[in-house]
Amino acid sequence: MTTGTAWGHLWRYAVPILLGNWMQLAYNAVDSIIAGRFIGKDALAAEGIAGPVMNLVILAITGLCIGTGVLMSEFFGAGDLKRYRESLGTTMSIGTAASVSVMGFCIVFTPMMLRWMAVPAEIFGITTRYLQIIFVGMPFTFLYNALATGLKSAGDSKTPLKFLTFSSVLNAGLDLIFLGVMHFGIVCSAVTTVVAEAVSALLVAVYLHRKFPTLCPSREECRIDRGHLRKILQYGGPTAFQQAVQPIGKILIQGQINALGVTTIAAFNAVTRVDEFAFIPEQGIAAAIATFIAQNRGAGKEERIRPGFRAGLRLEVCYWVLIGTATAFLRTPVMGLFVAGEGAQEIVRTGSRYLGLMALFYLYPAFTNGFQGFYRGMGKMYTTILGTAIQISVRAIGTFVMAPQLGIVGVAYACVVGWTAMMLFEAPYYFRTVRARALQR
Repeated sequence: MTTGTAWGHLWRYAVPILLGNWMQLAYNAVDSIIAGRFIGKDALAAEGIAGPVMNLVILAITGLCIGTGVLMSEFFGAGDLKRYRESLGTTMSIGTAASVSVMGFCIVFTPMMLRWMAVPAEIFGITTRYLQIIFVGMPFTFLYNALATGLKSAGDSKTPLKFLTFSSVLNAGLDLIFLGVMHFGIVCSAVTTVVAEAVSALLVAVYLHRKFPTLCPSREECRIDRGHLRKILQYGGPTAFQQAVQPIGKILIQGQINALGVTTIAAFNAVTRVDEFAFIPEQGIAAAIATFIAQNRGAGKEERIRPGFRAGLRLEVCYWVLIGTATAFLRTPVMGLFVAGEGAQEIVRTGSRYLGLMALFYLYPAFTNGFQGFYRGMGKMYTTILGTAIQISVRAIGTFVMAPQLGIVGVAYACVVGWTAMMLFEAPYYFRTVRARALQR
């Protein structure tokens, strides 16, 4: 990414990530659709409650990998493959040990977390079992993300897409067989998810070893190097914390939703699946921005940073036009996919009102994610943490104020208030940063 047009690099890098995000999100949506239509609204609600708790761990894992990816992009841009491999080896070693420990902790304390979230008694049991099985897959989730980050840092975002596509199709296929045809319960859905995660981790490991041995850490390099560990914690630690802050706020929001009853919980799970089609791909574009900026920083080509960032923001806006238009016109039929039978009409009506607002509001995270990509690429990880903390704190407070009166529509208004607060912090800070670097030169 250190030569050629910024738009071309960002487009080629981001599109496979977007397709991978869509594939994963399509599976998540299909999973909820299958649970809601073949098991019932209790299963749909249970998955909705489990989502923020599950994402607290998953996003912390991916956050560590995102931060480490910036570091590895700098090494790759500088042509230092030895330090690149050592960094990847240290990440894999420390991350595997940490994910196994977190897995055990989460399995033990799942019931306590759900009681703290005031989960309704009628779905407490199935939600507990579902989450505990999901947590078994955490080490596989980490290994896939660590190895995929290694490939993406070298500019290869297409290969992880292939493995993610295969595992998503496998996961959806198993769900259709065991839930749709054989009518097994929600526990089986969790088992198929873990199986798919393990397969994706294995595939990317074999591919990296066979096709790119120069990028694959040797046995000697798969150890915890203290120097690299300090750098990884410096880059990945704040990003992991930042990624964890978001679901912590969502757990607080989910607790407020839980007080509104199973029907509202089910509707909120459905609209959250649609929301993810906007938020997560926008984060993928931000990852492209961060990689572009980090590689050019590593190569000493700082004159390419601002054009790359501006091109990334244009790509974010183009994506918002696409997803916002689709959401506005398809929100009612999409909501109808998630439920059938008793209570379906109320769920569809409520969710459609929420999505009608969010189709416009998705523009806000397009910009905030773009700025987050800039700061990660520049190595300003604590700035991204503060921006996220501001956004989720304001959003959670807004939900507590508005949700009791407006239901999940109040959550939509709380979202836009949170994103506005984040923009008021990030945009001025960006211009101050650019001005300061110009004066230094």
